[in-house]
Amino acid sequence: MENFTPYSGLFGGVLIGTASVLLLVANGHIAGISGIVSGLLVAGGEKGWRWMFVLGLWIGALAYIFATGALFPVAIPGSWPLMAVAGLIVGFGTRMGGGCTSGHGICGIARFSKRSLVATLVFMLSAIVTVFVTRHLLAGAA
Repeated sequence: MENFTPYSGLFGGVLIGTASVLLLVANGHIAGISGIVSGLLVAGGEKGWRWMFVLGLWIGALAYIFATGALFPVAIPGSWPLMAVAGLIVGFGTRMGGGCTSGHGICGIARFSKRSLVATLVFMLSAIVTVFVTRHLLAGAA
């Protein structure tokens, strides 16, 4: 995020919002990534649109890499095993919380869901505390 501009954030937000609205209007489904992916891992259910959604995420990432030539534009400070464990913990948390930031934060708040508002506030407060602890309290201890 070294070259962040408000325009890139605005453009990305418009794309995410548009995709969320289109999925809801066209299919009646919420664009929550954890719910979409977890639906791929269980037997039965609608798989076609879920695969297309996940494939679209990968195609978007590949298009960005192709357009910019940047394979990893953001430095990942941790090791791959650490990132894998962190991903599993996040997955467990989204399952416990009944959704992820995209499902609650984008789609749920847009539908005026009180549960999603509370969940998003918890997500954001947890992120703020985590950044503060890792950057200010633990940084001096290392």
